[in-house]
Amino acid sequence: MGQKVNPISLRIGITEDWRSRWYAGKKKFGKLLVEDQKIRKYIKKNYRFTGIPKIIIERTRDEEVRVILYTARPGLIIGRKGAEIEKLKDTTEKLVGKTVDIRIQEIDKPELEAQLVAENIAEQLQKRAAFRRTIKKAIDITMGMGAKGVKVQISGRLGGAEIARTEGSTVGSIPLHTLRANIDYGFAESLTKYGTIGVKVWIFKGLIELGKEDKNAVDAEKGKI
Repeated sequence: MGQKVNPISLRIGITEDWRSRWYAGKKKFGKLLVEDQKIRKYIKKNYRFTGIPKIIIERTRDEEVRVILYTARPGLIIGRKGAEIEKLKDTTEKLVGKTVDIRIQEIDKPELEAQLVAENIAEQLQKRAAFRRTIKKAIDITMGMGAKGVKVQISGRLGGAEIARTEGSTVGSIPLHTLRANIDYGFAESLTKYGTIGVKVWIFKGLIELGKEDKNAVDAEKGKI
């Protein structure tokens, strides 16, 4: 189960919160979902260099859209005197045709964000770096920042080989079946000369203390209730 399912989606409602926090009826749901996707796609494409692992989108009853950006480099998004964030606000408002409020959350330890680690590895592979050395270096840095375990897996025509294959490395513990395990997951693609290489990263940050409601949800998952 833990091998085949996205670790974040598996834990949503138990230890993970939703990335889109709003409610809509059947008529509006599809339209709002497309709007969310447009916002995420635009931000990831144009602000990838600022290190954004997570984008939270909230909506109010007044049709206002609140976008919370988690970033490793908030200064690059805000820009001089807030010029860059105003530009981003105007563009996203044109995309969805609604008032958009953008908030910035700084990430203290980007080395512990699986999405950023995956994107960094993908970037190194694109620059023709040796994949084994790249994986080892990324794992060493993440473990050095206090992670309990790291797993990296890359797939594709590694080193320009004729046949695609999968390589990976695991250090420490990665309890994918434990629902209260705080596991961060990231996926990125490296567009190399020989083809696309997929990069997956799992980072185990420790166990989360669950409340009574969360414990009931975990017990239900195990079939005890």
